[in-house]
Amino acid sequence: MTITILLLIAVVAVALAFEFINGFHDCANAIATVVSTKVLSPKQAVLFGASLEFVGALTGTHVAKTIGSGIVNAEMITLTVIFCALLAAVLWNLLTWYLGLPSSSSHALIGGLLGATIVKAGVDAVHVTTLLDKVIIPMFTSPLLGFCAGFALMLLLIRLLYKANPQVVNKKFRKLQLISSGLMALSHGSNDAQKTMGIITLALLAGGVLHKGPAGDFEIPVYVIIVCALTMAAGTMNGGWKIIKTMGHKIIKLKPIHGFAAETSAAGLILTASHFGIPLSTTHVISTAIMGVGSTLHAHAVKWRIVGNIVTAWVLTIPACMILSAVIYYLVYRLAGAGIH
Repeated sequence: MTITILLLIAVVAVALAFEFINGFHDCANAIATVVSTKVLSPKQAVLFGASLEFVGALTGTHVAKTIGSGIVNAEMITLTVIFCALLAAVLWNLLTWYLGLPSSSSHALIGGLLGATIVKAGVDAVHVTTLLDKVIIPMFTSPLLGFCAGFALMLLLIRLLYKANPQVVNKKFRKLQLISSGLMALSHGSNDAQKTMGIITLALLAGGVLHKGPAGDFEIPVYVIIVCALTMAAGTMNGGWKIIKTMGHKIIKLKPIHGFAAETSAAGLILTASHFGIPLSTTHVISTAIMGVGSTLHAHAVKWRIVGNIVTAWVLTIPACMILSAVIYYLVYRLAGAGIH
């Protein structure tokens, strides 16, 4: 068995580990509010979320193509670069999971890919326009849109239901939240699972197992889609309860109507982004949607100190993972010698 095949196996294994960790790290995005409002038990919510994450992962490949060929030049990427990028993203995800911070798995992966690519091939290997349009600009606008959407929908619900009996409202929205949390899980699968699909396809191309089509198209094989969907669903089954606690309780004390407003507004934004191939941070969107919902009550309803910790993790993710993957690539290069690429 050649070194290339061994490295390819290692890359695919780490990619699937990343997908699995993404499932339990970011599963909080889909099920935190439905657990905190006691609409479902943790076990029920995890099963519910995993099923819809799987379905969402099968809905398209636009985001996968952006990750696989849109951000960096696929012709200049090697298996070593991909391995270092994934390792950096996995390490960052584990660190933020341990600290209970809902950072972005998407940005961890993108940061890792950028850092190792720049060390290997230079800045010219980065598609700067695509990076700006589909990563950097959405990184700043999506939290703002999430906040505004959550705030606006919650305000609309307050205006429509201000005369209604609170107990009746609570009962109705406990049922409606099953729909909104389902949409959130579906949207998370449609965006996040595709990122690993793109990485694995890129690895198969770099390893010579796959080849681009006659027109140079970057296509995702069906077996890659199914394996990634199953892996993310399995990760979701294991649940990241530290992050669920932060998302569902520490930012704001949620009631079913609040969970419905946050999930519905966030899911709408994420599904739209998936359609246009934008690898959005589902963590950013749902977190700021929850903040927007809380702000309709009063300023003190949102625990801004916790928000500050979350924002710090967001801001640090891409640069931290760029540095981490660059260091890992440099160390691998030095230890293995110039023969490694």
